[in-house]
Order: sequence, then C-alpha cells, then structure tokens
Amino acid sequence: MRKSLAFLLQQSPQSRKTSGFTLTELLVGMLMASLVITPLFSFTLNIMESDRKEQAKATTEQEIESALDYITQDLEQAIYIYDADGLDNNNSANSSSGIKNQIPPATNAEANGCRSTTPTCVPVLVFWKRDYRPGVLPVSGSSLKDDTFVYSLVAYYLIKSNSSIWSNTARIGRFEIRDGVRNPTSPTNSDGTPNFITNESTSAGFQLFDLSVTGSSLKEKMNRWTKASGNYTTNVLTLIDYVDQSNLTPQACPTGMQRVPSAETLPGGFYTCVDSATTSAQVYIRGNALARLGNNSTFSTNQSAYFPSATIQVKGRGFLGVE
Repeated sequence: MRKSLAFLLQQSPQSRKTSGFTLTELLVGMLMASLVITPLFSFTLNIMESDRKEQAKATTEQEIESALDYITQDLEQAIYIYDADGLDNNNSANSSSGIKNQIPPATNAEANGCRSTTPTCVPVLVFWKRDYRPGVLPVSGSSLKDDTFVYSLVAYYLIKSNSSIWSNTARIGRFEIRDGVRNPTSPTNSDGTPNFITNESTSAGFQLFDLSVTGSSLKEKMNRWTKASGNYTTNVLTLIDYVDQSNLTPQACPTGMQRVPSAETLPGGFYTCVDSATTSAQVYIRGNALARLGNNSTFSTNQSAYFPSATIQVKGRGFLGVE
C-alpha cells in the first residue's frame, strides 16, 4: 500500500520537475552564437563584395579592349588625322585655321548626342578615311554589284552629361559623315545634281576636303575644310560607357606628337597623342569599374586596380600622295 501511494505521489503534477535552460543560459548561448556567426557573416559579405568588384573590373577591361580593337580597325583606314592645332582652332583663311567650328558640338554644327549645351563633349580623335562600301556599285550587263570606296570623316568624342540612359561617368561617342556612291551609268541628274545609288547618298552636312585650297602642307589644306550648308542629321553614337571621369594629368606624349584634347582640365579617361605628318595616333582609355556598382568614385591610388587602362598606337594606311 505504501509503495502504491508513493508511486502516485511521484506522478502528481506538483511533484514533477521540468528540465530546460534558464534565462541566463539562453543569454550566454546567444552571445556565443553571435561571436561565431558575426565574423562569418562579415567574411561572406566581404567575399561577395570582392567578387562583384572583380566581375566589374573584368567587364570594364573587356569593353576597353573591344573599344580599342574597334578604333584600331577604323583608324587603320585613315588618310589624315587632325592634331590639336586642327581641333583647337576655328576655320579661317590664315595658317592657324582649324575645324573646331565645323564639327559637333559647335553651335552651327550640332549633332544629336553632342550639342553646344552638352556639359562635356570634346573631340579626341578626328580623321579622314576611305570607307569601304561592299556590294553597292552596279556592274553593267550583270545582276552582280561591285565593291567601292568613298571618303568619310570620323570623330570620336569624350562625353560627360546628365543622362537617364548612360552612367554618370564619361563615355566615348562616335560620329561619322561620308560621301555618297554615284551611279556609274548616270552620274548626274537632269538638273546637274549628283545621282546617288539608293541608300548611298551623301550624309547631310558632308563636304569632301579640297586639296586645291591655299596651303603649303597637307595639314594646312585639311585644316581649312568646311562642312556643307545645312544641319547634320547623323547622331553621335555611344561606343563605350564607364570611362573614368577623374581629372588626372595625362602622361606626356612622345616627341613629335600633340595631345588631344590639349586642355588638361578635362576628364583624362580618354585622350590621344597625334602626329598628323605621319598619320599616326596613340589612343589611351581608362575605365571606372567602381561606377558599375553604383559608386561614382574618382581615381585614387589605393583603388587603382579598379580603374583599368589600355593604350595602343596605330598608323593610318591610307595614302593621298600629297606632300
């Protein structure tokens, strides 16, 4: 009887003991967990941030290389490259003539994407080239079409402006106007105007350079080029974005070359060194990978790895036979 009563008392709610953690033990456990998890969490975040920066850097490097490849192929067809003398001066009848007021962003020569109101739109690389036009020239007595060449004026710009499409860093834009392809079977219309092949007419504002103008050198003759009357309708198209906007003093150009743009107060992420006499140019581009992450940081020594740069020197292969 006593054993049965003792058993019942042991099973009563009043006599049970509940096992578990005390509040102090829980607080100590949470503290220890935070000491372990917090460093691991920070380490993971650092790895993820480093990975994002490296990916942005790799993307920027690839785009810079692609842009230089494109410019190189373009520039290899050059017959004349304008140096700072030609791009810093307006057109005039004297020896210091230039084409500054004949190309965008001059007020009388604006183009969509590079206007006189654009905060920064500066010509960096401007040249004449032979533009290859494949399969456009009719062949008499045949349904086939032949290839031909026309002259075109190409300009690469350093652009920095407020835009909802592009980043707040600088970018490189490309502008091109070219001559039309005249129909060989009937070069002129009844009114005496040129008869161009369909879709191969002259760009608005284009006028071919005139080597009969006054000048003792090819440079002086080319610096007297003027655009045709009328407004440009060709747009300045973006070639590459996320070009560094930092105002760094650029490296000195090799002897015999002029730096373009000549003003050192402009963003230094895109500039060239030009020798018009030898039709050669050294092109320099520096990107800003940090801007891809929403950080508009300017160049700093401790972050220089994320401002990749590349340069290339190109000689135009075109030839006019004019001294």
